[in-house]
Amino acid sequence: MKTNLASWRDEWGYHLLLLIAVFLMLWPIVFMLSTSLKDLNQVFESTLNPLPFPPTFDNYTNVLENFPLLTYIWNTFYIAIIVTLSKALTSVLAAFGFVYYDFKYKETIFNGMLLTFFIPITVLIMPNYLLMAKLGLLDTPYGVMLPSLVDGMGVFLMRQTMRGIPKPLLEAAILDGATPWQILRKVVLPLIKPSVLAISILFFINSWNEYFWPLLILQDKSNLTLPLALQMFISAEGGSEWGVAMAVATLTSLPPLVLYGFCQKFIINTFMQAGVKG
Repeated sequence: MKTNLASWRDEWGYHLLLLIAVFLMLWPIVFMLSTSLKDLNQVFESTLNPLPFPPTFDNYTNVLENFPLLTYIWNTFYIAIIVTLSKALTSVLAAFGFVYYDFKYKETIFNGMLLTFFIPITVLIMPNYLLMAKLGLLDTPYGVMLPSLVDGMGVFLMRQTMRGIPKPLLEAAILDGATPWQILRKVVLPLIKPSVLAISILFFINSWNEYFWPLLILQDKSNLTLPLALQMFISAEGGSEWGVAMAVATLTSLPPLVLYGFCQKFIINTFMQAGVKG
């Protein structure tokens, strides 16, 4: 009886810690949504109150009327979708080569690619910036895209997923005379489709939220992405229009939040597969 009681207490203790952690992580989102539905008086009178009384949509109306939101959404979406497609394609092709081909120094090359995870992003900023300047890609979306077209983490996750495909299945396809391209397209891709979708969503969210690198590359206001436009808007308002700023932030974060909400199962499964297969 005492053992069961102690176990029950420990279990509730862990659940309480998890609930506190969840609250701390969700509170900024709740604050953002709540503030976006408050007028200026409510913002300063009841900053920590998550329930606006009464809620107002004037902040969203103000944003949609005075802020070229569709232009910034298109700029961000265009960069994010190109980067996502390129990363997903290169990750699948590279992982297929690492898993199903034997070539000299294969493991050395793969381990060298893994080492790129440990290189701080600040080390890469200067050479990448100078390269974009040499290529004449400053203040263009292509200067933002080019250094982000390949992702080592994507290659690693796809390799781990492909290693779980039974080898007899592939050997049967080879005996039937299938080419490597046919094996990849008709055998491998249908089996790893959820994982490809999962890493694509992660790539899209990371690209959508990217701030520092576009800040260095983009200068013209018509080329800005949503995170940069949000910062510009807040600075222009002097940091006082919290409700309007939170309305912009809500509209900016809504697409990646919705995508993650629908695809979180695939994302979690992908990381679990990467952790289980050695």
